[in-house]
Amino acid sequence: MTKKDIVRTIAEQIDLPQLRTKELVQRTFDALIEALVREGRIELRNFGVFQIKHREARTARNPRTGERVKVQAKSVVTFKPGKEMEARVRDMDRERLDRLHKEQAQGGIEQATTEGSTAAGTVDAPPA
Repeated sequence: MTKKDIVRTIAEQIDLPQLRTKELVQRTFDALIEALVREGRIELRNFGVFQIKHREARTARNPRTGERVKVQAKSVVTFKPGKEMEARVRDMDRERLDRLHKEQAQGGIEQATTEGSTAAGTVDAPPA
């Protein structure tokens, strides 16, 4: 999903023009970025926590050449999902696995039926 998709969805839900909605969405993102830079942490209940963490300088290895490479210290943004998001993603996984198991079970029945017909057809076939 892109920002454009988010804007389109929200615009349809609250019956606002997409240009106005895009401005509101962008201002929301800008406010989140500013708050994160200023405070170092944003906690959105039922969504998650964005936090700035400092990574120390370290020596890494180039996976292609095996050469040692120095990586400078840097600040990175981390995200930890909230309980509601975790639960919904877990439920989505469960639903997807249940669907997959049902499809596999139906496919197994269809395959067994098809194989049985084919085998019966060749056994019952008259000699040439």
